[in-house]
Amino acid sequence: MSITEDEARKVAHLSRIAVDDAALPALARELNGILHFMEQLNEVDVEGVEPMTGVTPMRLKRREDVVTTGSMPDRILSNAPDAREGFFAVPKVME
Repeated sequence: MSITEDEARKVAHLSRIAVDDAALPALARELNGILHFMEQLNEVDVEGVEPMTGVTPMRLKRREDVVTTGSMPDRILSNAPDAREGFFAVPKVME
């Protein structure tokens, strides 16, 4: 499969990325390189290989699920980038 400049323009538009017409050939080459790499990955025999979440087999640390009162607002709010009057302060999103 090969990506044309017109298809690269469409991908850029769908991705909401502004790309100058002069940069479209380079973008098309990059996309073609990505597709070529994906085709190579499809050729790898993975029969009998179990899926994994990381490259090293390890068990995640777990803690016991204990119900608490949660009465530590000062400790919780100490992690917030901005806290006011005992609450998380966030930017206003609506006028």
